[in-house]
Amino acid sequence: MRRRRILSYLLVIWMTFLLAFPLTTAFASSKVYHIPIHDEVERGLHAFLERTFKEAEENDAEAIILDIHTPGGFVNAAGDIARLMDATDIRTIAYINKDAHSAGAFLALHADEIYMVPNGTIGAAAITDSAGKTASVDLSKFRAGVGNLLTLSASEAKQVGYSKGTVSNFQDLLEKTHLMDSDIVSIEPTFSEKIARFITNPIIVPILLSIASLGLVMELFSPRFGVPGIVGLSALGLFFFGHMVAGFAGYETLLLFIVGLALVMAEFFVPGGIVGILGGLLILLSLILAGANMMQMIIAIFIALIVAIIGMVILMKFFGKKLHVLNKLILLDATTTEEGYVSNVNRTELLGKVGKTLTPLRPAGTMLFGSERIDVVSEGGYVDAEKHVEIIKVEGSRIVVRQTEIEMEE
Repeated sequence: MRRRRILSYLLVIWMTFLLAFPLTTAFASSKVYHIPIHDEVERGLHAFLERTFKEAEENDAEAIILDIHTPGGFVNAAGDIARLMDATDIRTIAYINKDAHSAGAFLALHADEIYMVPNGTIGAAAITDSAGKTASVDLSKFRAGVGNLLTLSASEAKQVGYSKGTVSNFQDLLEKTHLMDSDIVSIEPTFSEKIARFITNPIIVPILLSIASLGLVMELFSPRFGVPGIVGLSALGLFFFGHMVAGFAGYETLLLFIVGLALVMAEFFVPGGIVGILGGLLILLSLILAGANMMQMIIAIFIALIVAIIGMVILMKFFGKKLHVLNKLILLDATTTEEGYVSNVNRTELLGKVGKTLTPLRPAGTMLFGSERIDVVSEGGYVDAEKHVEIIKVEGSRIVVRQTEIEMEE
């Protein structure tokens, strides 16, 4: 009897669980992702949005609200983000929380709906490519006359049909879009993503590479590894860190750079120059492959090389610096006579001495001075053997003689 009662209790608990689970699931609130698009639109922003869109899709989000406040940005980044927005099946809402200019306007128009705050603006739809050139977006309604870019206020955007409504704040937006009962998931870039966005900015990349090149050039003038080298390598480390976090570079590009750097360092121990050249090419290739845009990276590297050359010229010409690294590659020490070095014994004590030629001088030959045979050269022409000659000049190993009638001393 007692056992039957226990089984009845267990059955009741089990049935209660089965009934409660679908009810809990049915009344579970949906998720709405609130994602900021602030500051400049660049490739680092695309990497951040790619992560958040993927998370929203995995959690079956009901909507994605893009909180837009940006002056614009770069055409390649805006194009990639727009394709990301077009590819998702989730409802996308552009909440223009002040200004959506240039690339910001371009992105807003790729959302399913646009809502604006009362003092918000949208327009000026001309965005910049990676080379710094302006590229006009095909937004004909934004143009008032040929070539004139137009910026619309919140009321004007609603009037022409771009905006679905004007909202006073984010809560008002949720009410007008019927999302008040949803769980709001606010996504912010991580610390590493913020650094990556800064580092991968097309304006920052050439500055970072210039700092790296200048630091390494200054290190060539230092007798030992010091602060300039640390700064240069740190700049390169930041470059690869930012591009890896942003998803532009992988470990293979970092490995390629490390191998290239190792080959350059090996050049100090392996003669020939081929190893160093190969290492330099691998370093350049790794930088190009790590960048978000190949042409942008080539321009950035070119700028960095110019900065390095200018820095080297300034250090050598105005500060009189010498490349200490050459001491490991080239023998720069000179054995000059000023420092007490001679190429051979200078026989100045022979000046004025007389001897006899052992061989004809044509004009070089051999003479005998006492019991010593000496290689000599005649001052003029031919001198026959067994003739007396006087030593008139000694220039290191070159001893000049002249025929004379004076007999040699016995």
